[in-house]
Order: sequence, then structure tokens, then C-alpha cells
Amino acid sequence: MSLLKSITTFGGFTLISRFTGFARDMVIANFLGAGIISDAFFVSFKLPNLFRSLFAEGAFTAAFVPMLSGKLVSEGKDKAVLFAARAISVLAFLLLIFVILMEFLMPWVVAVLAPGFAGDTGKLELATNLCRITFPFLLFISIVSFQSGILNSLNKFAAPACTPIILNLTVIASAFLLGNIGSTRAHGLACGITLAGILEIFWLRFFIRRQGINIIPQPHIFSLMKLEDIKTLFRRIAPGVLGAGVYQINMVVDTILVSLVGTGAISWLYYANRLQQLPLGVVGAAISVALLPILSKALKSNNKTEAERTQDKAVEYGALLSIPAATALIVLAHPTINLLFERGRFTSIDSIKTAWAVAAYSVGLPAYVLVKALTPNFFARGDTKTPVKYSIVVLLTNLICSLILMHFLGHIGIAIATSIAAYVSLYQYLHGLKKRQHWQMSKMLKIKIIKIIGCSIFMGAILYLLLYIFTLSNLNWLTYNLLYKTMIYGTLCILGIASFLIIAKLTKTLNITDMLKLLKRKG
Repeated sequence: MSLLKSITTFGGFTLISRFTGFARDMVIANFLGAGIISDAFFVSFKLPNLFRSLFAEGAFTAAFVPMLSGKLVSEGKDKAVLFAARAISVLAFLLLIFVILMEFLMPWVVAVLAPGFAGDTGKLELATNLCRITFPFLLFISIVSFQSGILNSLNKFAAPACTPIILNLTVIASAFLLGNIGSTRAHGLACGITLAGILEIFWLRFFIRRQGINIIPQPHIFSLMKLEDIKTLFRRIAPGVLGAGVYQINMVVDTILVSLVGTGAISWLYYANRLQQLPLGVVGAAISVALLPILSKALKSNNKTEAERTQDKAVEYGALLSIPAATALIVLAHPTINLLFERGRFTSIDSIKTAWAVAAYSVGLPAYVLVKALTPNFFARGDTKTPVKYSIVVLLTNLICSLILMHFLGHIGIAIATSIAAYVSLYQYLHGLKKRQHWQMSKMLKIKIIKIIGCSIFMGAILYLLLYIFTLSNLNWLTYNLLYKTMIYGTLCILGIASFLIIAKLTKTLNITDMLKLLKRKG
């Protein structure tokens, strides 16, 4: 399977996943709004996903897939399948024990994760009950990660890429079908999360069986743990858990701190972060995935000039896509949130509170995207330790800035702290690459980025002026029907994009020919 086809498959399903995720969040906002119930629900949603990122994804996949692929080549399909069955059996056993333990300890776990709930017994009890419903999702999604690893080793990417879509659609369905099974609608949504994990297992099992593979659970778990390949697997997992852990601890710190701000703050930050994740997840991830193999090939062939040129282009395109996106999000934050979420229990006050957080997060968006464009330069050289060290500095920066700013700006201060930490991270990568003489920003690239910033400011000014004119002539246009609002919002977006493209063309900032050449080179 070609690199371009793999990227297209993942990129396409990632985009679909993001849009179905927005649909999911719109449904949640409609039914739960931003208050006590939604805050408790989002804590219950984040808890299994914290451990999912630590154990199930990233670390396990990075260790498991290379070992399984090696066994497929050196030992044959039967031995590889046996290794996979043993690995899944050990993982499932350990996680089952962990899930059971966490179910008993859940009141204390929630009190640590959301200390702001401690003063409200009802809120703490609701969050605890919801977490107990959602936490088994960790076990199921971990099994899904191993199933995905098996299919990826066989160059089957589409089915695993669909699993987030299953989660989003199941949660949406549960909001309508399971809304009355508990004391709140959040109980039905929580059940939908766990049910999605089970559905994903059966989904991938179907495609694994189509490859002629039958994963049979293995008994005698303690004997399996003594096998050399199983021990090797878990030894390789440890560094990945450490790397993922730094980022996840950062997210936990944000949740802990924002729970102290007040009712609704967790929800406002959740919705704002979700909006920021669309350009970050699609643009940043696409650049990172496409860049790593190109850089690796250039470095292995000792073609330093090609490596530097490729890195320049990655940074340029990252800036070209992220800086205008961040500018547009800042100017159109309130209309965007209003259009997406303001209905049902999600009020106009919630829109304003969330919009301020969107603007604060968006300031750091270009830094996050550029870091994703620079990180492969370390990975391509086999350096996985340096990014972890940088992440620790980012964690401390985020914590210190959040503690200071939240006292003055509440949840907005925490979002600002996240953006500050993003630029600290960007500085580390730029300085680290230059210090090691791996890469430094050329004069031409600096000029190009300055031009992109200038074009984005021009676009932002045009958008702000147009928004002012629309608001002046239609003072309450955000209270009108959805079709009318969508037409105005769409017009603003089209005019904003047009203004950026025109000024970028006139200043020779945008070169479509070069972009097409890079895309052809990826294939």
C-alpha cells in the first residue's frame, strides 16, 4: 500500500471522525448544556480516555505492531497470531483487574480528578456514578487497539480508522434511545460510551476473521507473563507510556484546575478545545504523518539539503494553514459557537463563555501545529527522549501559568496558559534543532512566515469589519433561525477566505504550484 493511499485513508476517516464528533458534541450540548450535569459527564468521559491514551493507544501500538510485523515475516502467520492472542490475553487480564479496582475507588478518584466537586455532594455523586458506567470502556478500547494493530500489520487501515466514528454515532444514538434509563440524560450518554467499546470490538473482529485470523483467549495468564516475547513487549511499552503520560497529565491538571473555577467551566473548556482540535487534528497530524518517512529517507541517504528543504516546506505549510485558521477562529469565535452549540440547554451565556476560551486556545494553535511539524525531525533520527523532556517543561509551564491566570481570568486563564505553554514548546524545538545543527529557520522562511502573519491580520481585519457591519444592520442576527445564521456565517467565511487568497497572491505568499509538487512527491 503506497504512503499516499495510507495517508488518504487515515486523513479521510479522521476528517469524517472530526465531523461526527462535532455532531456528537452538538447533541450533548443540546441535551446537557453547560452546567452541573454536563461537567460531571465530561469528567466521566475524560477518565477512561486518560488511561486509554496512556495504555491503549500510542504506547501499545508502537510496541506491538513492529513485533507482530516481525513475527509475520520471520515466524509465519500462525506464530504471529499466537503471539497476538497471548498479548491481548495478558492485557485484558491486567486491565480487568485495574477496572475492578478503579470501580471500588471511584469516589476518591473523582475527588482527585475534580476537587471542585467536593463542595457539592450531589455533583460528586453524579460524577462518580457516571464514571463507574464509562470506565469499562478502557478495557474494551484497549482490546480494540490490539485488534487495530493486527489489521495495520496486514496493511488494512480502513476498518480501524472507522472506530472513532462508531463511538460518535453510538453516543448520538444513545442520547435519543437511552435518555430515560437514569435520573439524567447523562446516564444514557455514559452507557453509549461503554456500548461503543463493545461494538468496536465486534466491528474489528469481523474484519480480522475475514483475514482468516481467529484470536482465541489464552489461559494461564501468569505463565504467559513469563514468556520472553511478552516481557519484551511490555518493556518496549514503558517509554511510550512515559511520553504519552506527560501530555495526559497536562490534560488532567487542566481538568483539576478548571473544576475549581465553578459550575460550567469544565464544559466551556471542553467545547472550546474540541473546536480547536479540528484544524490541529487534521492539519497538524497530516503534516506529522507525511513528514516522518520523507525526512527519514533523506537522512538515511545523507541528503542533508533535501532534509532541510523538506523541513522548511513542512513549517511553511503548517504556518500557511494554521495562522489564518487561528485568526478566523479568534474573530468568529462567538458566531461559530452559537451556530454549533447554542440550542436546547446550551444558553447564550454558555456561548459567550466558550467563545472566549476558543479565542484563547486559538492563539496557541499555530504553535501546536508547528511543533507537530518539527517533532518528526527528532523521531527520524531515533531521538525519542528529547521530545519527552520538552513535554515536561511544557507541563510545568502550563501548571504555573494556569495557577496564576485562573485567579484573574477563570477558565479563560487556563486556556491562555495552554497557549503560552504551546509557544514555550515551539521555542524548545526551534532552539533544540538549531543547537544540534539538525535544522534552523532560513531567512526566506522567516520572511514567508511574516508575510503569512500579515495576510492573516489583513483577513482578520476584513472579517471583523464585515462582522461589525452585519451586526450593525442586524443587531440580533445570532438569535434568528438556523438557516439565516448559516447563510450569514457562510458568507463571512467565503469573504474571509477570498480576502486571504487575494492578498496572499498579491504579496506572493501563496504558491499553489509548490504545494502540488510536494503532494506529488509524497506519493
